[in-house]
Amino acid sequence: MDGTLVNNTEAHIRAFEIFCNRYNVLNWREKLNSAFGMGNDDIMRLIMPDEIIRTRGIKSLGDEKEALYRELYAPDCRPVEGLIALLEEFRRRGIRCSVGSSACRANVDFVLEKCGIASFFKSITCGDTVTHCKPDPEIYLTASRALGLKPEECMIFEDAKSGITAAHRAGAGYVVALTTTISRREIEALGYDYRIIDDYRDMTSSLDQIL
Repeated sequence: MDGTLVNNTEAHIRAFEIFCNRYNVLNWREKLNSAFGMGNDDIMRLIMPDEIIRTRGIKSLGDEKEALYRELYAPDCRPVEGLIALLEEFRRRGIRCSVGSSACRANVDFVLEKCGIASFFKSITCGDTVTHCKPDPEIYLTASRALGLKPEECMIFEDAKSGITAAHRAGAGYVVALTTTISRREIEALGYDYRIIDDYRDMTSSLDQIL
């Protein structure tokens, strides 16, 4: 969802900046660069000092940061360019869609509601409902089962290193990587086989070549 349904990376970075300033946490930005796509608990363990986690609680910290993110992003939340047309084409072709995100359910519901796209998705798998978040493949294995499909029958859209890794570990049949969070060069450096796009504007017309 983050970086694939919406281009919200900068909103998350701004939220982390305010959040970390509250707790006088320094050097968070460098750590965050390697954490995109991971679950909240893993991100908090990576960025926040142990003493703050013990005092505040990891879930409380995650909830605080995500509430701040939703407040900041609400005025600007909109779908990635070309997404609606692609979802409508999937629906026309009878292709079932699912959200597979490390984000908390509150964030998923927030994006789907703000963008008016909830009806396009048959199921939601998020960080609240799995034991292991990306780069572990559990989210995508769970999402494919919810659609009644094998992973190799699925096309997965991703934007972050951990998510792209999770998609390949799950055995996805086709992976599309967006450049909304990391650069094309960083995506290429991962060495996986996938298509790289900036947004969805050319995806609808090229589906016959993929499917």
